[in-house]
Parts: sequence; structure tokens; C-alpha cells
Amino acid sequence: MPKLRIGTAASDITPKLGVGIPGYFNMRKADDIADPLFAKATVFEAGDQTAALVVCDVILLLEKHTKRAKARAEALTGIAADNMMITATHTHFGPATSTLFNNDEDVDYTSFMVDKIADAVRLAQLNLRPVAMGHISGSEPGEVHNRRWHMKDGTVQMNPGYQNPDRVRPAGPTDPEVGLLAAMTPEGDPAAAVMNYALHYVGGPYPNSISADYFGYACRALARMWGRDFLAVLANGCCGDINNCDFDKPAPEYPDPFYQARRVGNVVAAEAFRAWNQIRDWTDNATVRVANAYPIFQRRSVTDEQRARMEELLAGPPDPNNVQWMYALEWSRVEAKPKQWPVQIQALRVGDVGMVGLPGEVFVEIGLEIKRRSPFDHTMVIELANDWVGYIPTDKALQEGSYETELGTNSMAVPGTADLWIETAVKLLNDLV
Repeated sequence: MPKLRIGTAASDITPKLGVGIPGYFNMRKADDIADPLFAKATVFEAGDQTAALVVCDVILLLEKHTKRAKARAEALTGIAADNMMITATHTHFGPATSTLFNNDEDVDYTSFMVDKIADAVRLAQLNLRPVAMGHISGSEPGEVHNRRWHMKDGTVQMNPGYQNPDRVRPAGPTDPEVGLLAAMTPEGDPAAAVMNYALHYVGGPYPNSISADYFGYACRALARMWGRDFLAVLANGCCGDINNCDFDKPAPEYPDPFYQARRVGNVVAAEAFRAWNQIRDWTDNATVRVANAYPIFQRRSVTDEQRARMEELLAGPPDPNNVQWMYALEWSRVEAKPKQWPVQIQALRVGDVGMVGLPGEVFVEIGLEIKRRSPFDHTMVIELANDWVGYIPTDKALQEGSYETELGTNSMAVPGTADLWIETAVKLLNDLV
């Protein structure tokens, strides 16, 4: 088995002030930079096989962005574009990388971002060095909560409110696993870390600040706990229906605006650090392989009733503060898309760790099922990888309704999409064994 080398590097992708910030219904413009955003690349090499994982501090990436970034990175490095997984953390405090609701894609920013992503891959390749890798799973159940709730009136509601007396029970599970792939130098220093945790984002009362959110705090905290300067990345798991709000308790207090994001980042990093120090088996030999599939994604269409309402609302003046008008605009965007198109599902093997990349905001049940059926000792299921086609709910959730299922460019999947993606991902993982 070939010797393993890993290299890491980060490119600063912080935008300028004044950019639009998506993620809320209302329009936001950046007036502060709380902490920088990065494209963080980890390159894995074993013999003649090389793969790259890039985690970017943005809300989402479209296929047109990742395709351009991969082409440039391939020209710079010789690493095959098919062997690169580029994913977004889903911070809701970064620039507009797509047109959605009230925000238009900031094309000047995305052009800059694409080049910096490719730079990160090349810089990581230049930093390749011999390492020993280990892997383990921790658990942090206290920071993940299913945000969809069954209500007394029989409906399912997203974010019902803290201690709402009309809530009954969560509508789905959570995934508390803190996945960790760790690498150490021959001298015993930490060289790289890939963490995986299924938590949408955390946020706080800093709506107009640019921030990597808890993802950035966790990566900085893990390096701080080791007392070493190395690059850690946190790839988001399947968290389309997961957030950090414990609705059985009162709303949390914020001693400062960034308290909650910082606290959660520290907690996740602490669990990764604890687990890291329990790894017993390390190896400097590994297999690196990648497999890809391109199943057909089918979108839903507007109903006759929605079409009539869309035409009525859009015939009048723009009303971006009206949620109904915004959804009418979204329906028109959906109808402008093809009825179906191929999307990339990707699997990456590093030693006995399997990684799956899915191109959407994927419900937690889907990630749990892929992990359950995976042939690998440890499996990381990473959402928002290589593209974004909106929420991917379960068929059950599509029947229950609520925000994540309401038709728009952020939710287009037809029933059966979840099962198709599960079967495709599991097959790819088995192909890598």
C-alpha cells in the first residue's frame, strides 16, 4: 500500500464591505467583517492517486463555480478535476453566491472566489508532506436539534419558537456524530484535520457582519487546543432540517453578539480534540480513490393555482418586502429551469474513511442512512458539495410541508430524490472498497 502524504492551504475569500448577504428573507448589506472567510484545501496523495477537498466559507456554491475552479486547479496542479470535491459550509454571513429571493449573485465576487479556490488547491499541493492518519468519531448531541416540529393543529412547522405551548414533538432525528480524519507529522505534531458535523449554522445578533460562523470558530479552536499552527476544516453534514435551537428551553442569552457561534465552535472542537486523543491506530499507508455518478435531478413545477398567483403578483410593481411576491419571483425562476438535469454525487476514499459529497441542503435522515449502509469504518456525508439544487427533503417531509418543502429555487426536488441519492451514494462507496 502506498505511503500517504497530505498538504493543506487556505486562500482568503473575504469580500469587500457592501456586498449583499443572503440567508434571510430581508435584504442585508455587509457593514462589518467579524472574521475572515477562507477556501481551505486539503490534498491527499498516495502513490499515483491524488484527491482534493476544498471547504469554502460561503452559503453555497453552484456547479458553474466549482466547474471553473476545478478546471483552473487542474491546470495548476495536474490533479484531475473529477478528483476534487469543493463544498460550502453554509454560513449565512457571507456574500451572495447565487440569485435567491432578494439577492442577486455578486458575479464580481464569485469570479474572485473561483480563482482563490483554485489557488488553495495548488498551495496545498505544494505543502504535501508525509503523515500518519487516524480516524475516529466523537459525539456532541447537545448542539443539534431538529428544527421541524409536529404541532397540536396537525401541521409540521419549522422553528416553532422557544417553548411554544403548541409544539408536540420534533418531526425528525438528529445526527450528533463529530467525524474526524486526523493527520500527524513524523515528529508528532498535528498536520491536518477534517471534521464533519451536521449543523445548519448558528448565527447571532450580528446580521450585517461577514463571518465564517461557528465553522470558523471550531477550526481555530482546534488548532488552539493543540497549541500548534495547522489547518483544520469543518465540512457540514446533512443538516437541511437541523439547527442549534433547543425549543424546549428559553431563548439563549448573548453576552456579546458572537457568543453562541463561538461557544458552539468551541464545543465541537473540544469533542474533536477529545476524540483525536483517543485514536490508537495510526498508519502512514493509505489508499486514495474517487468515484463519481451523475443521477438525473427532476424538479417540481408550479401548480395552476401558483401560476395564476405568480402572473398576478409579477404583473404589478416589485415588492421585495412581501414574502408572497418573493415566492412568485421564485416560481418564475423555477419555471425558467429545465425540467431535469444531471447532478454530481461524489465519493472519496482516504484509507478507511469514506466521504460522500451531495449537492444540496440534505435532510439528516438521508445522511444517517448513507452512514448506516456504508462499507467504511467511518463515513463523512458532506452536503453542499460541487453544486446546489436546494433542499433535499425525505418523501415524508414533502408530504408534511413547511418551509423546506415550499417550491422555489431553494426547494425543487420531486419525491424519490432522497432514495435515489442514498442508493447512488452507497453504490459509489462500495465501488471504492
